[in-house]
Amino acid sequence: MEISVIGGSQVNIGRYDNLGFCSCGKILNLKNNNKNLKGWDLCKSQSLGRPSKSAVGFSLRASASSQNGAAVFSEKPSKIARAKPIDGVKVYVGLPLDTVSNCNAINHARAIAIGLKALKLLGVDGVELPVWWGIVERETMGKYNWTSYHAIVEMVQKLDLKLHVSLCFHSSEEHKIPLPEWVSRTGESDPNIYFTDRSGQQYKNCLSLSVDDLPVLDGKTPLEVYRDFCGTFKSEFSHFLGSTITGISIGLGPDGELGYPSHHKPLNNNSHHGFGEFQCYDKYMLRNLRQCAEELGNPLWGLGGPHDAPGYNDTSISSGFFNENGGSWESPYGDFFLSWYSTLLVSHGDRILSLAVSTFKDVPVTISGKVPLTHSWFKSRSHPSELTAGFYNTVNRDGYESIAEIFARNSCKIILPGMDLSDEHQPVESRSSPESLLEQIIASCRDHRVEVSGQNLLVSGDSRRFELIKNHLLDEPVTMDLFTYQRMGAYFFSPEHFPAFTRFIRGLYQPVESSDDFPVEVVETNESIQETDRQMQAA
Repeated sequence: MEISVIGGSQVNIGRYDNLGFCSCGKILNLKNNNKNLKGWDLCKSQSLGRPSKSAVGFSLRASASSQNGAAVFSEKPSKIARAKPIDGVKVYVGLPLDTVSNCNAINHARAIAIGLKALKLLGVDGVELPVWWGIVERETMGKYNWTSYHAIVEMVQKLDLKLHVSLCFHSSEEHKIPLPEWVSRTGESDPNIYFTDRSGQQYKNCLSLSVDDLPVLDGKTPLEVYRDFCGTFKSEFSHFLGSTITGISIGLGPDGELGYPSHHKPLNNNSHHGFGEFQCYDKYMLRNLRQCAEELGNPLWGLGGPHDAPGYNDTSISSGFFNENGGSWESPYGDFFLSWYSTLLVSHGDRILSLAVSTFKDVPVTISGKVPLTHSWFKSRSHPSELTAGFYNTVNRDGYESIAEIFARNSCKIILPGMDLSDEHQPVESRSSPESLLEQIIASCRDHRVEVSGQNLLVSGDSRRFELIKNHLLDEPVTMDLFTYQRMGAYFFSPEHFPAFTRFIRGLYQPVESSDDFPVEVVETNESIQETDRQMQAA
């Protein structure tokens, strides 16, 4: 499909591929043959400021001048005056994970500029930008290259949008963004710096929490390296902090979230229903386990993880460690192991949050961290998926109190995904309950006065998902002032999705007077995207 933004001139974005924004070489095609369009200034006759008296409307329709019936945005005045959004909640949209490529170049720069312009006209408050350790500090420890990220921040600033930056200390195989080369070289000589499962397989997309305080990176500890990275970011972007950049989320583990990579090795199509595996078999974690067991007077408990723990895709809760009736998880040994395993995770999260807060304590930005919504098997007694991920949460124990405590202690916000999930859409066999788990975590945050920022897990044009999100934002007991929709890409601006997102944004504002609503007309293109519900991974 194609998208055009109509204003003083017409801009036609090239044909979309299935992976991201636009294919290189097809990014910009000016229909009025004006080849001097500069950067973000896409609509010369239009003011980029947020409308004060009337909202901006979008018409998504077929363009007669576009080949194959492309979708077109046209700006039209509306008589709806905007008040504050519901409960003062601000809405951001995540930029593509590969906004900056592993070669430190901006991917599809002009397409992103047009996307930012569309979001600004729609009334979105800001965007979220993933900033990757493996891109900025790629070749050598202490050698940073922020050039492309500077360009993105300036682009956002010129449009008077706000920016939330996610500092990512993990890698992304899907988007070919690795860890820094010098870290990978260290991993070749010492693979125990990575999380390891029972079979000895390493998860190489982030460092194991067991090495936080060990000088395994050319004489420095990972915490020291993370601190240097954050400090350099603070120095490089000091002119934007507190004005354009209003928030920073710090990477806490796999996919940027606090947790163990317990589901990283899918073996079949039903792997998302499996229990996952404990990730405690690198030599540093085993050494720590052995010491703790010996101090307790039970050295045999420190020989390794549970011998009867299931594999990644096992789903039987009638035998083994997670047996619903009489499983080892309820035994004294099970309590010892699960307490040790979860305590290491909580301590790691505390260290990283404390590092971020101490680095940015003198600048007016909010600090956040993300906690996953591990909702499979929540309706079972043992909650095996949560246990392997490091959350000691069972029918008899609240595993999120300690998580909320570290966020409260560090005065950080907690980011919770899954605001768009409902129990009725979960497979029966998974015993899943995203709604109940989300309610439990939010209750723990409320008890500890921790502010919550929400995210979605799926990008979908299904209006029911947007209604679920809106209901969470309307929930009176929840202290939530930011929701980030993940994430921008080809499907985001398609006729299958963008009209529903437009209605969602409109619905967050209270109309003062209304004779015309935003006109949204959808015409199918010849190349409509086949996927109607595509999961996006957040940084």
